[in-house]
Amino acid sequence: MTPAKIREFFTRLAALDPAPKTELEYATPYQLLVAVVLSAQATDKGVNRATRPLFTTCPTPQAMAKLGVEGIARHIQTIGLYPTKAKNVAALTQLLLERHGGEVPHDRAALEALPGVGRKTANVVLNIVFGEPTIAVDTHIFRVGNRTGLAPGKTPEAVEQKLMKAVPREFRLHAHHWLILHGRYTCKARTPDCPNCIVRDLCAYKDKTLAKTRKNTYV
Repeated sequence: MTPAKIREFFTRLAALDPAPKTELEYATPYQLLVAVVLSAQATDKGVNRATRPLFTTCPTPQAMAKLGVEGIARHIQTIGLYPTKAKNVAALTQLLLERHGGEVPHDRAALEALPGVGRKTANVVLNIVFGEPTIAVDTHIFRVGNRTGLAPGKTPEAVEQKLMKAVPREFRLHAHHWLILHGRYTCKARTPDCPNCIVRDLCAYKDKTLAKTRKNTYV
């Protein structure tokens, strides 16, 4: 995708949703960190269903630490991989209390040193909490980057690096959310909604779907 097309791509997404936000529910940076850790291989809706009562019971790191691994696991057992995630949440909470006074650090290395926190999670926190123009490449962004020709790459980090170079500076802060939402609701994995895509003419995808017929097939 050419620089001119990339600028137009984000201009249209920005016009559609000028201030995009995460669909994860949270009230504090700590709660966001926990929610993002829990969202790995899970849907935001599923995470929200689990974290509503969890964050009501344990809104702070201090309260979460008292709940312990087994208590956390009981709250999140509807989420995939919940035993491992419960251990990670308990461990990262303890490290936050010991090393950072219970505060989420504004530092990539410190974030990635926490259990269950990788580059993607750190990017989400740095972007949403601290306003850094980072781009966290999840499955949606990886798909959109490759399918559209916006930022093709064989690994999430390769796509991230290409996006950081390609996305115009004025769009970089919200690019992460625009691309996730576009991948989640329009450029879907199995059946992309090409007929209703506002960037269809800019996209390099060769197998675009067409309008649905009454038999719910594509023509």
